[in-house]
Order: sequence, then structure tokens, then C-alpha cells
Amino acid sequence: MLYMVIERFKNRDAKAVYRRFREKGRMAPDGLVYVESWVETNFDRCFQLMECGDVRLLEQWADRWRDLVDFEFVPVRRSKEAAELIAPAL
Repeated sequence: MLYMVIERFKNRDAKAVYRRFREKGRMAPDGLVYVESWVETNFDRCFQLMECGDVRLLEQWADRWRDLVDFEFVPVRRSKEAAELIAPAL
């Protein structure tokens, strides 16, 4: 399953997040796959696309960052898959 992870940097402190990432890496558990990410131009939020078969892996990963980041997890699907799923109802 794909998840759009919306990260809000606590105290708008992106430097602390990037510093930890530089020192420790993503710190993702096995089975959680980073796909891509985008950072808001003012560095307030990051939008990461992650993939895993068990949402508990997202929680494990987020627990390692919660002192610096507030998380929102949104299950998403690719546009092609969404179009195929909705086509019979059109």
C-alpha cells in the first residue's frame, strides 16, 4: 500500500530534521520503502510517498521522529488504478 506522509516540522524547525537525517539517515524499519518526497518551499512541511504492507511500520518509523515532526498518513493509490476502479461506476 502507498501512503502519502505529511510531515509538519515542529516549531517550524526544518534544520533539526535535516541535521538528524544527515547524522542517522531515514531510520526506516525493514519493509518500509521510501518512494519520493517533496518539501514545501518555506520548509514548513514535507510530503513523502512511502510504501509498505503493514501500516505499523509507518508508526515504528514515525516514533523515531515524533520529537521533531508531527505526522499524518494518507493511504493513496496511483491515478491509473483509481481510474480503473471507478470506471464501472461511470
